[in-house]
Amino acid sequence: MDKLWVVIKREYLERVRSRWFIFTTIFGPVFFGAVTVLPTYMARRTINSGRVASIHILDATGTGLGHRVADRLAQQQHTGGAGGFGGGRFARGASTAPQSIPSVVEDLNPPRLAAAESIATKDVMTGVSPGYLVLDSATVTGYKARYAGRNASAVGQIEEMQTAIRQSIIASRLEGAGIRPDRIDSLTDVKVDLSSVRLDERGRGDSGIVSFIFGAIVAFMLYMMIMLYGQNVMRSVLEEKTTRVAEVIMASVKPDILLAGKILGVGAVGLTQQIVWVGSAAGFITYGAVMAKAMGMPQMQGMTFPTVPPSLLLSLVLFFVLGYVLYSAMFAAVGAMVGSQEEVQQAAQPVILMLVASIIFFEPVLLNPTGTLAVVTSIIPFTAPVIMPVRMTTIQVPPLELAGSLIGLAVTCFVVIWAAARIYRIGLLMTGKRPNLPELMRWIKYA
Repeated sequence: MDKLWVVIKREYLERVRSRWFIFTTIFGPVFFGAVTVLPTYMARRTINSGRVASIHILDATGTGLGHRVADRLAQQQHTGGAGGFGGGRFARGASTAPQSIPSVVEDLNPPRLAAAESIATKDVMTGVSPGYLVLDSATVTGYKARYAGRNASAVGQIEEMQTAIRQSIIASRLEGAGIRPDRIDSLTDVKVDLSSVRLDERGRGDSGIVSFIFGAIVAFMLYMMIMLYGQNVMRSVLEEKTTRVAEVIMASVKPDILLAGKILGVGAVGLTQQIVWVGSAAGFITYGAVMAKAMGMPQMQGMTFPTVPPSLLLSLVLFFVLGYVLYSAMFAAVGAMVGSQEEVQQAAQPVILMLVASIIFFEPVLLNPTGTLAVVTSIIPFTAPVIMPVRMTTIQVPPLELAGSLIGLAVTCFVVIWAAARIYRIGLLMTGKRPNLPELMRWIKYA
């Protein structure tokens, strides 16, 4: 045990004291927070600063629909989103909505529409107009419209135009049905704030969306930690083998103890980093509402860190430890088999693919954590370290499934460690070409 502790301490302190570990541990949460918040913030700024309201509208409906759409677009640009249907504000030529860049509406007879489209196309090509919208009889009867412009691939702006057209048609039909214009807003401007709460055997739980986000974060962190630190073990083994340091170390330490110390030491580094990152995430979610309000993202306000019972926290730690040990043992065996960096990348592909399989099934499992796919992948030992924690953070997993997954993962860890230790014992001192599968089986049998 003394020698094992010496190896664990060496592996742990060697990595924790490095500048790269300190940098990634401190600035990792900052980076992930920026990746989470900045795309939403920039997308919101892009939409709000777009020139949706300055398009050229060709109205061949004969109903004044083009002016309604122009007013709606101007209002959306001013308020940053869709409001009511506008009632009297959409009366032709009588818009009171603020317009910083008004749209140009051209009323046409249907026979003149083709020529007007040709002219509008030239205006877009020469930069006079960002785009043009065509409204004709098909818009009124079949709810179809056409848009052409330089920003035709801007999904947010296209959705704003669709909203403006839809709401303008509804407002026009309500007025045609005899509803007073001043009553349209009060009847149609209804906003629903739907909140979701997760229920389980213990009763009411956390917000559904918070549990969803928490599950995604847990799965991503587990996957990254197992992948990064598992490969870290592999590179460490390969470095000691190629530099002949292993020959000196094995003169005083048994290979099995060296392998166990390396896996446990590097795993403790990953666990330390996980604790720091989880604490940072809790602080970000708890105090992020102030920042969200300042950045104009109200959808992030009111989010709280989900309640994590001690049993759930213990289970998450167990799955991380067992998953890390499972893959680290396989990565260590790969590092002991090969003799160069070029060979290790090829030899590690089967192990990496098994781990990547868990992240491939991550999204469908997160969307349906009670489905057959979720149950099967959470029991298979090679995908359970990532998939089962996702299910545990989103639903109440039956105790039998949880116990079966843990037992299966633990048994698989024991078998893999036993085989990896035998490969490690022989491969660490072997040189030459990489062994094939029959040779590996002989190593395991006779080691």
